[in-house]
Amino acid sequence: MKKHLLIFIVLTLFLGCSDSSFNNKNPYIPNYTFTIDINMNLPAYSNLQYPSNAIYYSGIGTKGIYIFNTGSGYNAFDAACPNQVISSCSTMTLKGINLICPCDSAEYSLFTGQGGSQYPLKQYRVEVNGNVLRVYN
Repeated sequence: MKKHLLIFIVLTLFLGCSDSSFNNKNPYIPNYTFTIDINMNLPAYSNLQYPSNAIYYSGIGTKGIYIFNTGSGYNAFDAACPNQVISSCSTMTLKGINLICPCDSAEYSLFTGQGGSQYPLKQYRVEVNGNVLRVYN
């Protein structure tokens, strides 16, 4: 009996542990490696200090990225439509707390990255160090 209990506990610990991997694979959006630091004390990024505000940062990722203050942390998503081949219409636009894909008018939440389509928004990691955000892939 003790042997079965020990095996059960070890198996539970083994299967319950996460490898903390970060899956942001999407067949339409290539993986780029980048790291940027955003100082929220600068006027261009000061809106990020307040919940439910987002900024667009161009020049990285596929079509740029959107960074969003959720109120309890920060999310960063690629600005390319996650369910479209990269094209001239695949740069998402901001509408309140959602991103809109102009190709198919699909909406995606900046809180979760989810929309009504097959793939969610491609998410990037965000670290907070005081008033500086580090966004990276």
